[in-house]
Amino acid sequence: AREVYRLVSDEVHAIVKEQYALLNEEILPQLATEGIRFLKRGDWNDAQREWIRGFFFREVMPVITPIGLDPSHPFPRVLNKSLNFAVELEGRDAFGRSSGAAIVQAPRVLPRVIRLPRELGDSEYAFVFLSSILHEFVHELFAGMKVLGCYQFRVTRNSNLFVDEGEITNLRAKIQGELPQRHFGDAVRLEVANSCSEAMTQFLLGQFNLSESDLYRVAGPVNLVRLMQVPDWVLRSDLKFQPFNPGTPKALQKCHSVFDSIRGGDILLHHPYQSFNSVIELLEQSANDPLVVAIKMTAYRTGTDSVLMQSLLRAAQNGKEVTVVVELMARFDEEANIGWATKLEEVGAHVVYGVVGYKTH
Repeated sequence: AREVYRLVSDEVHAIVKEQYALLNEEILPQLATEGIRFLKRGDWNDAQREWIRGFFFREVMPVITPIGLDPSHPFPRVLNKSLNFAVELEGRDAFGRSSGAAIVQAPRVLPRVIRLPRELGDSEYAFVFLSSILHEFVHELFAGMKVLGCYQFRVTRNSNLFVDEGEITNLRAKIQGELPQRHFGDAVRLEVANSCSEAMTQFLLGQFNLSESDLYRVAGPVNLVRLMQVPDWVLRSDLKFQPFNPGTPKALQKCHSVFDSIRGGDILLHHPYQSFNSVIELLEQSANDPLVVAIKMTAYRTGTDSVLMQSLLRAAQNGKEVTVVVELMARFDEEANIGWATKLEEVGAHVVYGVVGYKTH
């Protein structure tokens, strides 16, 4: 197992290195030629710097709390995959305390990418990373002290739920008890800025009980997933894939009743090439049709905003016999599934909790 883990680690290190090389050497330069720029601190002009400074004091500083590391302030609990900054300091703070380091945790409510007003730059779309803003103004958080370095980092924790399905009588209660600890499982990976000092890197590895093989030095934001929102902000259809519109079988295109169409013959739906709206329409009609007396189905991944689950709730409220097998071990959707199951039970639906043996995606 250790040998397999080492091979996987080597492969993932290579993938992450290639990922950031593509970002910095190909994607960002090509975006810049199209008027879509991600500005580094050294690229800010005076007007941009002034606007960003105002953004920091108005939106960022009020919601962050720096934590100085000293005997009375131990290393804080760091949430799974949250954005954090390790700050090296020199001098004494306003209370006369000498702290060589501090941790600044960025709340998840803060945007990781900020778009600058159009009139502030020569590009139609200009963005800055939250990490760049914090790097530039982090000294404002430590009055009277000198900031020697500021480095972003992120820790990935083991998010498995430790549930032995064969030895428990109430699976839902057991999972609910495990969920609050998911964000604080054992650390398995540490990502740091490639500029992070060796002393701070070793300090962080020690805090999370990790080794060098668990360390990833990255040349950019530690969470590239947050860049996925940028295409929605950029109104350039010529740079995007053409949108795909799933089709609807002919038998369902002009029908007013899904049941009438089914009586005419079997209908095969091929997702995602054909629209899932037909399934939703079937459930909605079933919830309201007085001839429907029972609905039985399995729910695997529901999400927090599910039209499908709303239809099942309405069906139960309309007096129909609703039976739902809810998959409690749907990874990272356990909390949403439990929430919907509770709502279904409250309106009289019969909920069966279990672990589905075979799943079709």
